[in-house]
Order: sequence, then C-alpha cells, then structure tokens
Amino acid sequence: MKVILLEDVKSLGKKGEIVNVSDGYARNYVLPKKLGVEANTANMNDLKLQKANAEKIAQEQLEEAQKMAALLETKEVVLKMKSGEGGKAFGSISSKEIAAAAKQQCALELDKKKIQLPEAIKALGVYEVSIKLHTKVTGKLKVKVVEDQ
Repeated sequence: MKVILLEDVKSLGKKGEIVNVSDGYARNYVLPKKLGVEANTANMNDLKLQKANAEKIAQEQLEEAQKMAALLETKEVVLKMKSGEGGKAFGSISSKEIAAAAKQQCALELDKKKIQLPEAIKALGVYEVSIKLHTKVTGKLKVKVVEDQ
C-alpha cells in the first residue's frame, strides 16, 4: 500500500514522502497513529499544493532576507565604550549590545543569536559584523566603536 507520510517516521522516511508499506503495517500502525494517509488521488493533489505553497513561502523568505541584507549594507551602528590609555578598552561589546543599538539607532530588529562575531570586540574602531539572515543569505553591518567621554 502506498502511503503519504504526515510526520517523520524513523524506519520509513520524512514528512511528505510517498512510501510503500505492507497493508497490515499501514492499517495497524501508520494510519491509526495519523503518521500517514493513503496515497489516493485527492491526497496526492493536496500534497502537491502543500509543496507548491511551501516553495512559494521559502522563496518569499529568501527575497526578504536579500532585501534586509541590502539594507544592512547601508547602515552603521555607533557604540560607545570606555577606554584607557592607548585606546585599550575596558570590557567588550557583545552581540546583544549590537542588536540593541541597531534597534535603537536604525529601527532594525536583529536577533542576537544570528549576529556572528568571530571574537568579542575589545578595541575602538570600525568593524564589519556578519549577520545570518537566511541559510543562503548573510548580511554585513558596520559597527563603529567610539570612546565614551
């Protein structure tokens, strides 16, 4: 019997796949536990529509991330930091502070978990920070660290 999986099943396959299972396994396990439905024409058409909708949503998210990356290229965030002699900074700047400053100065909602800092910013200057907006899109934000008087 052909079955369309509604959830990932360890020994069968992933959600949305069409798999061949024995009649007894389908009747006694897959169908009663709502892990899958019988692969008839109506269910096949529903599956095609769901896949088309998922692809459309994924494409829209990718385009939105690309727009956001282009917007980030034009923005600059200024952070103040106390420093001693020779520009040696006290403390460091974290991704949380960068996200808060971007929200306040540029009205950009950035998730601190998506900001990728190779190491904490511990000196004055201008830095380019990578922000993972999508699996295929990474934006760059300019962060300027100045001395706090």
